Amino acid sequence: MLLQVDGLCKTYRKRSSVVLAVDHVSFQLEGGQILGFLGPNGAGKSTTIKMIAGLISPDEGDSKVLGESTKRHRQRALRHVGAVLEGSRNLYWRLSPLENLQYWAGLRGVGKRDAVLLGRQLLERFELSDKMNHTVQQLSRGMQQKVAICAALIHQPDLLLLDEPTLGLDLDSSDRIQEIVLELVREQGIGVVLTTHQMDVAEALSDRIAIIQNGRIVLEGEKREVLDRFEGNVYVIELAERVPKELRPELERAGAVFEGPDRFRIPVDSSEDLYQVVSRLKPVPVVRIEREQADLATVFRHYTHKEAEQGSV
Repeated sequence: MLLQVDGLCKTYRKRSSVVLAVDHVSFQLEGGQILGFLGPNGAGKSTTIKMIAGLISPDEGDSKVLGESTKRHRQRALRHVGAVLEGSRNLYWRLSPLENLQYWAGLRGVGKRDAVLLGRQLLERFELSDKMNHTVQQLSRGMQQKVAICAALIHQPDLLLLDEPTLGLDLDSSDRIQEIVLELVREQGIGVVLTTHQMDVAEALSDRIAIIQNGRIVLEGEKREVLDRFEGNVYVIELAERVPKELRPELERAGAVFEGPDRFRIPVDSSEDLYQVVSRLKPVPVVRIEREQADLATVFRHYTHKEAEQGSV
């Protein structure tokens, strides 16, 4: 097992109260897999990732990389880990891409000659050879993100932690980064933990999915199995007129995704649930009900909205 996360917990003190940011989180990842680690803002994603990366210590639990505990044998475990947790902010802007890679390679114990060789290979792979000697501050946002990923890969880790790797990038840069990540997984067998709010990116890249809400894992499994749970349970409902404004919050809490003022997609667990949805829409006429396969965005909304609603009771 490449990554084993067991019962991670983390609390923070906020004024006079204690906030449980991560509540007994557990999941696992094999080499050659990508885990989409998803959740809304404040759900506990970043705190969990930072514990795996050894940046903060858990109150309880542990994570192991190739059997090495990040808690008890931190240095040994983190030799196998590369991370891009704050995008290009881990770069020195007045240095060139190659100089940045040499710097990070040195911190990771990579020899100078190997650092130059590996750095040039990575920059070529990420299509940055012609920018090798420019300063980072001269590069576009997409190029800076590519350099940050190169820096995380310079010591040839087995596990790569990527926090929002395509956020704010143009379509071409986003597509290229996704392609390279998939190539690295397929060719080198590395494992990737990916956090993103872009459900299309998560669905395109991930082999496994874990959804965290209020510090707890509410869903984990193979992507195909997760989507199959909703197979045939998602319906497109189209009305003869606009959805009543007062009903929209209730439908959204139930996982509805609006595709227009008179049309939405919603997951239901049974025919009785579908009947209840249709009944709530009266007296607005329904002109079409069609069964549709779920996508990851629908699954995500279903689980996070359900947990949020239960947490507010």
